Amino acid sequence: MSEEKKMEWSRLISSKRFGLEDFHDERKHTRSQFQRDYDRLIFSAPFRRLQNKTQVFPLPGSVFVHNRLTHSLEVSCVGRSLGNNIANAIEEKCNDPALHGKLQGIGDIVATACLAHDMGNPPFGHSGETAIASYFSEGKGQELRGMLGDRLWCDMSHFEGNANAFRLLTHKFNGRRRGGFALTYSSLASIVKYPYESTIAGSKKKFGFFVTEQENFKRIADELGILQEECGGKLKFCRHPLVYLVEAADDICYQLMDIEDSHKLKILTTNQTKELFLAFFEGRKLEHIKEILNMVEDRNEQIAYLRSSIVGLLVDECSRVFMEHEDEILRGKCNSPLIKLISETPRNAYQKCSETAFAKIYNFSDVLDIELAGNRIVTMLLEKLIDAVLHPEKSYSQLLLAKVPKQYDMRADDIPSRIIAVTDYISGMTDVYALDLYRKLNGMSLPVI
Repeated sequence: MSEEKKMEWSRLISSKRFGLEDFHDERKHTRSQFQRDYDRLIFSAPFRRLQNKTQVFPLPGSVFVHNRLTHSLEVSCVGRSLGNNIANAIEEKCNDPALHGKLQGIGDIVATACLAHDMGNPPFGHSGETAIASYFSEGKGQELRGMLGDRLWCDMSHFEGNANAFRLLTHKFNGRRRGGFALTYSSLASIVKYPYESTIAGSKKKFGFFVTEQENFKRIADELGILQEECGGKLKFCRHPLVYLVEAADDICYQLMDIEDSHKLKILTTNQTKELFLAFFEGRKLEHIKEILNMVEDRNEQIAYLRSSIVGLLVDECSRVFMEHEDEILRGKCNSPLIKLISETPRNAYQKCSETAFAKIYNFSDVLDIELAGNRIVTMLLEKLIDAVLHPEKSYSQLLLAKVPKQYDMRADDIPSRIIAVTDYISGMTDVYALDLYRKLNGMSLPVI
């Protein structure tokens, strides 16, 4: 990639809809095209199903903690604030009136991408992702490598929720229109955190699109002027600049909300949580925060106030950092999340929260129990369903496949398409649905007669 190449905001912000390019127009409507993207996701069934997917802690009993739905809504709120900050900052230094109207769409684009960022995640949090990847890399799925081909097998053995979100939103499932959700190019590009193929995912096992969707992403990237990197003939792009804002919104929310949830569940004491949160501030701001805290008696409200104050601080910090590195980002040269570039005091406090989360939250007994159970459930469902699509002539296979919604092409002509249909079906399940199906297939649950 030559040094002088640079992405341009005038191309990066496009209201052209994926799959509906022939119907594209620039007319003014009551809602912008990006607001339509946002509303389309809010009212969609895959987004609604996030309410029954684990974030970190088991789904609520007497204490309501975050699930994927509440997490995504909060990330979207933070993302919109970041996007609006950036739009205003770019407009102030930009002398192109024609671009000003486009810039005002940034807040909605980022908010939409934030809503969608977890839509491709399987049930049971990251353990569901691990279970699918492990089935192909360590389990019975190893035997399928010859049937799938090296590239698709690599996709499956590194299964990544972010790549699956891009597939969910763009793939034409049975009965759906061309283009899937038919979102705008800019919204779709802003979802893809790792814009390269699985064969160069490396030790982190992160990538942005399956081989089945790589041409779709390439078409979007070419339209928006996203820079492509040289990578030995393999497909690798720079990030769309707004991905940095989506990532920052997610980083801000999951870290703080996990700490707040652990306080509600009494994994962390009030004093421990206050100490972690107060460390984000210094000087006069810290004194002001403490004064407000003394006016609030309820402990949960104290923590909620601290959390909201930190969110405001980190939104301002990440907005500042983005603008300081804007040129670097537009040239595809920024290799760090924004959260790692903020000022020293909040950066150190954020790091301390991360260390505490890994030491006391993510290894908490109930969290591990969910991961163990989720891994077992997803693995068993994969084994049963993949056996069924490989041997559809069996009586048991016919019974099992009859339960699968018709949108999933379990009877495709080729085996790779059938196996992908299985992962589509399982990744779309809620925790409750997956558990219920697991029990029924094991004879542990029967309908009332």
